Amino acid sequence: MTIPQLTTEQLEAARAAATEARRRRADLKSKVRSGELSLAGALETAGDDDVLAHVKVVDLLKALPRVGEKRAGLVMERLEIAANRRIRGLGRHQIAGLKAEFQ
Repeated sequence: MTIPQLTTEQLEAARAAATEARRRRADLKSKVRSGELSLAGALETAGDDDVLAHVKVVDLLKALPRVGEKRAGLVMERLEIAANRRIRGLGRHQIAGLKAEFQ
């Protein structure tokens, strides 16, 4: 199967959509970082939104205050969450574990 050739307008629309998606994901992490949104709230918000569901779990954890690379890795290892897992790919037990860890 060959890749379809897109028109200039289609390319611009795709770029605009990708930029907006990146901004929305950055805004979610920024709200978590500032304390405006809790981890539980972020997980619920992302569960309802296809764009936000693509945020990597490790990036969301590192956005929390006092959570860095090491602590995020330890928590993910303990809850058996793969390092490349995105919010959409979390199971209900993993979500419950994350909420319990950071309430």
